[in-house]
Amino acid sequence: MIKYFESFAGIGAFRSAFEKVGGFECVGWCEIDRFAQKAYRALYNTEGEKFYEDITKINYGDLSDFDLLVGGPCCQSFSVAGSRKAFEDDRGNLFFDYIRILEVKRPRCFIAENVPNLLGISQGECFRILLEKISELGYRMCWRVLNSSGFGIPQSRRRLFLVGYLGDRCPAEVFSFGCNDEENCGERKPEQLISGSQGSRVYSTDGAAVTQCSGSGGIGGKTGLYLIDCNTEPQITDTARCITAHQNSGMSHHKGEHSAVFIDDAPRAILNPFKETTRQNGRRVKNSNEPMFTLTVTDRHGIVHKGRIRRLMPLECWKLMGFTKEQFEKVAATGMSDAQLYKQAGNSIVVPVLVEIAKNLKKFLEEEQCGEHNKDI
Repeated sequence: MIKYFESFAGIGAFRSAFEKVGGFECVGWCEIDRFAQKAYRALYNTEGEKFYEDITKINYGDLSDFDLLVGGPCCQSFSVAGSRKAFEDDRGNLFFDYIRILEVKRPRCFIAENVPNLLGISQGECFRILLEKISELGYRMCWRVLNSSGFGIPQSRRRLFLVGYLGDRCPAEVFSFGCNDEENCGERKPEQLISGSQGSRVYSTDGAAVTQCSGSGGIGGKTGLYLIDCNTEPQITDTARCITAHQNSGMSHHKGEHSAVFIDDAPRAILNPFKETTRQNGRRVKNSNEPMFTLTVTDRHGIVHKGRIRRLMPLECWKLMGFTKEQFEKVAATGMSDAQLYKQAGNSIVVPVLVEIAKNLKKFLEEEQCGEHNKDI
């Protein structure tokens, strides 16, 4: 059993991945956001585990021993969406607290996640400093930028993953699943069987979904709901934009952020298309397949088709991060607001990406343990 400590735990993306893979045991976790704490406890059985609220105030002598340190140190100070102050921002310095745990506890390996911009900010100087400090502790490292769209998730979310091993062997094979950000190897694309207008095309179930089904509350239904970004010149695509913590804030100034859904289900009756304030019995637009409004002398009637846009629902955001409907419902049942549900999803890590990393890391550690055993014989 591989024992791990989850720092910057959020809603436990690492934990969800490890539970899917099996062979991992959580000995403790750390998270400062009280809403994320609430979600974490709703999702997992944390009885008997050490909990720390603030990573800067951990009593290292009180920490249980573990084999693996995981976490995504705060990325706002490195992100292109932020002010990019790097180590001049206190949040950027939290990475050093992560390294301090490595120094004191000396786990066999670690996984750290961050934004790809960490590689190039300050002309690469920040990343060089981090690598230098970690390598001084005896860790061999490798890193890779991965996009969630290459792991069966219809969301473009590029993230940097850094893996280290305390020993002479480089853990490069942890990233040996043959998919990277540039190639998107293994990315499931839509396979169109019957062409036609939006809403009437038929796709193979073997390909990626191009739609989202609000009725079933999830991703994957082919019902005519198309992904679109919340920008002044929106683009319709088959994958969602990167889910952010402020997913519910509407229009974004950052290109390609804040996915919404473009609805093209069926024609529907509309009353006075050019008079937005006119209503008939309190309504202006009817549902699809409903009869037309009552004809009057003064009113004009029309049909609206294509062009309705709605925000992604919190559940859809959670599923775009790889969490299940059941997990979402556990957290929603605590009474958490939609704003917080959006935030917790946007601050998390895509679970299927971590699953593949965890599988290879587990294999790597088992091989190392086997090699050490053979040396002793």
